[in-house]
Amino acid sequence: MHRSVLLDETIENLNIREDGIYIDCTLGYGGHGEAILKRIKRGWLFAFDKDIDAIKFSNERLSKISNNFELINTSFSLLKDEMYQRNIDKVDGIIFDLGVSSPQIDVVERGFSYMNDYRLDMRMDKNQSLDAHYVVNNYSYEKLIDIFFNYGEERYSKNIAKKICDYRDKKSIETTLELVKIINKSIPKESKDTVKRIFQAIRIEVNNELNEIERAIEDSINMLKTHGRLCVITFHSLEDKIVKKIFKKYSEVNKIVKGLPEIPDEYKPIIKIIDRIYPSKEELSNNSRSKSSTLRIIERL
Repeated sequence: MHRSVLLDETIENLNIREDGIYIDCTLGYGGHGEAILKRIKRGWLFAFDKDIDAIKFSNERLSKISNNFELINTSFSLLKDEMYQRNIDKVDGIIFDLGVSSPQIDVVERGFSYMNDYRLDMRMDKNQSLDAHYVVNNYSYEKLIDIFFNYGEERYSKNIAKKICDYRDKKSIETTLELVKIINKSIPKESKDTVKRIFQAIRIEVNNELNEIERAIEDSINMLKTHGRLCVITFHSLEDKIVKKIFKKYSEVNKIVKGLPEIPDEYKPIIKIIDRIYPSKEELSNNSRSKSSTLRIIERL
């Protein structure tokens, strides 16, 4: 079974209490959720995932440990609303393991992978209408440049967008490898990781990932009890910049009153930065997905 990235470090820094309430905002296939559930004898775990396949798999996996959990099949951006519906406004700990899960990539029918040929899809929520096929075949030249540059940080965004538009004037782009060929014809041969960056950009657009992250991280901070912990694992600079910026905002004295001899309570920091952790050499050698990962931890004051 696939092992979650930075699993031990995340669980250790969550400071789990037996009777605590915890939220796994990115359930996936249950790695972090299982580790939390084993440690909460009298507590409760809530877990979110847009992917119904992940919900079904993890429900079976977690049920073998205990019944002290509820799985919620929706976006973690609705975290606050979903918790309020359950009369919960404060929790002991929250985790995020951002990005696409390995099983989603491994199932070729999901259209996430640029290593296998299948219809362009990339939806985490299989019920939503917007998919990669629509983005690639219907977005304007300007909009394609925008997402390739902003979500993929790709220097050849204009070339790639033009090639896509020229190609689809003749026929629609149907599959992942068809798109890979178009990308490769748009760039110098020595350009590495361009395909990866373009697929990342399309996936982020399809799933509205960055906007959802920003909203959910802010809500998570506000939902923590005093001494509650938030652990966030990111996999690329775009995710990490958002998390870092929000943590900085809430961990520093408001600029309006900085330098005053006495700071009013409403302007004081509400969190403290605990740590930033990278995968060990052992994990890097055993789990290729951990390569670009960063774990950031904060505690509510």
